[in-house]
Amino acid sequence: MDEIWGQACAALETSVGPNNFNHWIKPLRLTGVDEGIAHFASPTRFISDWVNRHFAKDILGELSRHGAPVERLRFEVVPQTAPGRARAAAPAAPAKPARPVASAAAPATARVGRTDLGAPLDPRYTFGNFVVGKPNELAHAAARRVAEGGPVGFNPLFLYGGVGLGKTHLMHAIAHEYHRRHPMAQVLYLSAEQFMYRFVQALRESTIMDFKGMFRNVNMLMVDDVQFIAGKDSTQEEFFHTFNALVDQGKQIVISADRAPAEIKGLEERIKSRLSSGLIVDVHPTTYELRLGILQSKTEVFRTQQPDLEIGAGVLEFLAHRITTNVRVLEGALQRLFAHASLLRREITLEVAQECLADILRTNDRKISIDDIQRKVAEHYNIRLADMVGPKRARNVARPRQIAMYLSKQLTSRSLPEIGRRFGGRDHTTIMHGIRKVEELVTEDHALAEDVALLKRLLEA
Repeated sequence: MDEIWGQACAALETSVGPNNFNHWIKPLRLTGVDEGIAHFASPTRFISDWVNRHFAKDILGELSRHGAPVERLRFEVVPQTAPGRARAAAPAAPAKPARPVASAAAPATARVGRTDLGAPLDPRYTFGNFVVGKPNELAHAAARRVAEGGPVGFNPLFLYGGVGLGKTHLMHAIAHEYHRRHPMAQVLYLSAEQFMYRFVQALRESTIMDFKGMFRNVNMLMVDDVQFIAGKDSTQEEFFHTFNALVDQGKQIVISADRAPAEIKGLEERIKSRLSSGLIVDVHPTTYELRLGILQSKTEVFRTQQPDLEIGAGVLEFLAHRITTNVRVLEGALQRLFAHASLLRREITLEVAQECLADILRTNDRKISIDDIQRKVAEHYNIRLADMVGPKRARNVARPRQIAMYLSKQLTSRSLPEIGRRFGGRDHTTIMHGIRKVEELVTEDHALAEDVALLKRLLEA
């Protein structure tokens, strides 16, 4: 019977797809077949109900095809035990299947820890291939510390920053390393959108207790893009209680977002307070040195696959200088060059790079972000970056903020409403007033005009 179930699982992974298989079928254990009924142990009623509704025909078909003619499925809820404790198996459950379900999707391929519940993990995102530089060294050190397990002195770890700066890479790396050190631990990684989806589903199907048990019995909870739940009251309520339950049990929580907790509009104050109680780390935009290091690392990996790859002098330096806003775009550009060289058997010269990446280079020309402007102005006037989006109206804060608004209009293609949103959700009329004020002052105040000109040069360098 164990062999039949192993064969059926291998076929099911192909027929229903790896994601569906890992989410719903992999957690099941076939405990026996009796009078045309296949008996399964399921970790939660939520999972068993979903499988019975969506995959019963597939499972019945594969079991019959592999020599176990069954007509119905029957489920028994057998909750998973905590790591380190003996797992009490059902009397009829196989002690060690000849072809276990886990073999259909090993942790190294896509998932780790409590993999039946969360989102897939990318095996490429590890600490081993994460390039560390000044902008991300604190985030990397904190992630490393959390991945070791045990008391860390801060909970949660909150990572925030712009798109393509490495937040997701670090979260996947934490999960991989934590599971390597603690193989029996339950690690749950998912996006805030997935958290909301599962919560709504549990409400609709009256399985909210299963949902609570699912999320509150893990050793580490990792939620990506938490800003997604802003404005969603019921989801925030459940997230708050889940957060508290895990912290009270001493379980580690890792959160990521595109901005600091205090800056997420629509997020309840009590959640902001809880998220701010741990370590908040800003993953800064990349420097030239860090981008070059990433490119060199990716090139070394590709050379192991294509030893005859030839890259001309100055190509990597050129890419690191021209593509500055997003590491994903940078890596995509390099991958395009590798494909070009591989397919056409050509050396990657500077001229080839310019021709092949013309569209990307045009997009990134003069690509100065509002974040860059806010950071540079805050550094110049020695004020906190948070004051750029905060409510303070003191002259020493308001004037630099207006200068940053002015430069955002001058150096980016963003509209006034877009600029307003990046400055703490301010109205576009407020932005317009700030721009006009600076325009007036640069004609009257020589020192301020010099400051504005200097900031422009620094940003355009």
